[in-house]
Amino acid sequence: MIHFVRALLRTRAASGPLAPSSLAAAAMGLATALFGAAAWAVGDAPGGPKVNQLNLPVGVTKIASDIYDLHTLMLLICLVIFILVFGVMFYAIFKHRKSLGHKPETWHENTTVEIIWTIVPFVIVIAMALPATRLIVDMKDTTNADLTIKATGFQWRWGYDYLNGEGEGIGFVSTLATPREMSGFPSEGIKGHPEGDTYLLEVDNPLVVPVNRKVRVITTANDVIHAFAVPQFGIKQDAIPGFVRDTWFKAEKIGTYRGQCQELCGAEHAYMPIVVNVVSAEDYTKWVDGKKQEMSALQEDPTRTFTVAELTSKGEKVFTTNCAVCHQAAGTGNTAVGAPALVGDAKVLGPKDVQIAVLLHGQNNQKMPSWAQLSDVEIASVISYTRNGWTNAGRGADPVVQPSDITLARKN
Repeated sequence: MIHFVRALLRTRAASGPLAPSSLAAAAMGLATALFGAAAWAVGDAPGGPKVNQLNLPVGVTKIASDIYDLHTLMLLICLVIFILVFGVMFYAIFKHRKSLGHKPETWHENTTVEIIWTIVPFVIVIAMALPATRLIVDMKDTTNADLTIKATGFQWRWGYDYLNGEGEGIGFVSTLATPREMSGFPSEGIKGHPEGDTYLLEVDNPLVVPVNRKVRVITTANDVIHAFAVPQFGIKQDAIPGFVRDTWFKAEKIGTYRGQCQELCGAEHAYMPIVVNVVSAEDYTKWVDGKKQEMSALQEDPTRTFTVAELTSKGEKVFTTNCAVCHQAAGTGNTAVGAPALVGDAKVLGPKDVQIAVLLHGQNNQKMPSWAQLSDVEIASVISYTRNGWTNAGRGADPVVQPSDITLARKN
């Protein structure tokens, strides 16, 4: 529909006032876009929101079920109060109206009535507060966790570090899997998109946890406020730069569950989903072993001197995964998010120390975030790639940056 309206406005600007026939055609097109476009049909997202879902999800944890039950209880209490109060009010208005000869009372105080309408609401509030307080205490009880994972929010992806329990030492970054060129609303509709009902809800590296194990999630952020939320687990915890907060869940059902950042964290806020794979204990052990082998294979010696070809080849992959979101695959930049073009940029073509400092510490009030979480090899390779890529090759100083340069810069 958005594309249709834009096309209509361009036609209007180019050809002047629309004729009645054009208006009729436009109205029919708009009606089709709003009500008749079967291509826009979308099904329930597996492990995520359902179509036309109005209520909270029941969830797959005890906390999520308790939240659902408490929510239902509160709605019922409010409904009963609504019916009683308005029922009495409308009954009094109808049965004691002036047309039946009733005259208004002249008294102004009634101690009994005042005591009743003070005590009854107090009892209702206490009755509502007790189960709510009990649930809040349970939600904050992160003790005796089987597994502790730190979730760090970045613009715009999640970093996961397994701190305690089986899998300790594993760490990775989870990024939206949808190619950037397909992240706009697809013209062929969601059903025609390769990701189908999980469009914009898939990641390259999902979080993996074992079923029926208590998982403590520590949240923080690298740049701005994010929020780690998975509705099916009944958790939502803000991730605030400079602060450490925590929550927990214990999934009781194997499956894939999805959430999203729920704070307005910037222009790409809609593109940092959360995907959690809950697997059996045996499959989790296999995943841990495989992940550690994968990390070991990817571990490179930061003291080694790499060739330009090695750095640029690896740097292109790092750039595509982390940097192309803002700076574009061709290095042309994106003014919508305040990302400058890297082609011909003074920092890219100038002394290497300046660009190294930008990647390690960020700049422009963290509009360009710090990428210190990347390894020395990754930072060196992506800097070398930007200095030798596109039309930058041969134009600037210090075309090659080695991992040892990054190691030294971290110490300083």
